[in-house]
Amino acid sequence: MEKVDPKKVPQITLNNGNTIPCIGMGTFGSDRFTAEEVSNAVGGAIRAGYRLFDCAACYGNEDQIGEVFKAAFDEGVVERKDLVIMTKVWNDMHKRVAESCKKSIADLQCDYIDIFFIHWPFPNYHAPGCDVDSRNPDSKPFSVEEFMDTYRQIEDLVDQGLVKNIGISNMTIPKLEQVKDKFRIQPAACEMELHPCFQQQELFDWLVDHKIQPIGFMPLGSPQRPERDMLPTDIADMQTPEMKEIAANHGVHPAIICLKWAVQRGQIPIPFSIHENEYVSNLMSTITEPLTDEEMQKIATLEKDNRLVKGQVFLWPGADDWHDLWDEDGVIVDCPDAK
Repeated sequence: MEKVDPKKVPQITLNNGNTIPCIGMGTFGSDRFTAEEVSNAVGGAIRAGYRLFDCAACYGNEDQIGEVFKAAFDEGVVERKDLVIMTKVWNDMHKRVAESCKKSIADLQCDYIDIFFIHWPFPNYHAPGCDVDSRNPDSKPFSVEEFMDTYRQIEDLVDQGLVKNIGISNMTIPKLEQVKDKFRIQPAACEMELHPCFQQQELFDWLVDHKIQPIGFMPLGSPQRPERDMLPTDIADMQTPEMKEIAANHGVHPAIICLKWAVQRGQIPIPFSIHENEYVSNLMSTITEPLTDEEMQKIATLEKDNRLVKGQVFLWPGADDWHDLWDEDGVIVDCPDAK
């Protein structure tokens, strides 16, 4: 197997001085791949030089991934301190965050979590694999106090040493403005959808200004995303003429250009693949020739507001459509306690 020396992969320093790699591996494949296929890929990725892994309770594969982590520790491939393991509290556990964290630690066999994210900023639960029209009648709009209650539970886990860094995810600037002064421990990172045709520049800049590290999911435009999230109007980032042209100039697949752009822009991409040649080349992208300023500028023109994860299943009764989840008019929609 081809390997990348982990020491050569550039590191990013978080707002509390902790460092993490500039690229990671996602583990969300539950709609297309078995837990065994995902965990096998994680095992291969560790040996290939990956040190950052993005997990989540709701992906339904943490126990299998934990077996892979344990095997890597037992065989001396890596020590626990060498890995950055991220996971998330799912929407049905917002009132039981410690329980969620401890179960993930047990499943992942990892002693502590490096970054623990609030997966979605509201407790709107849906069953795994449900279709896009599913609605939970108990779903509610964002509440500042309920979000902060969940966040404070994670702060307590930091105090206990179970969590090293706190993460937020799928947030908007209006939501962030409501909670930014309420944190005792600042969030270190924010997971968000980021790819060339959905650059979220305003939110990206807000996070950077507030020293919160952006972590980009779907960095390739996610051609493997669940069928339920696909709409005819969606744009395939890697098929744009600009991306194809830049890829041809470098003699690589457009996926590599997506990842180089992400790293050079300053976000941490977390691509997923079960194929060894793909995940090795994804990691290799961080240490091979960079994009030129002109190429970076060309990709900056590809913004098409092409959001792929709409989040329809999280809508509450009375919400119009998925746009209400993203506060596009600069106001939190239906928030009961926004100031």
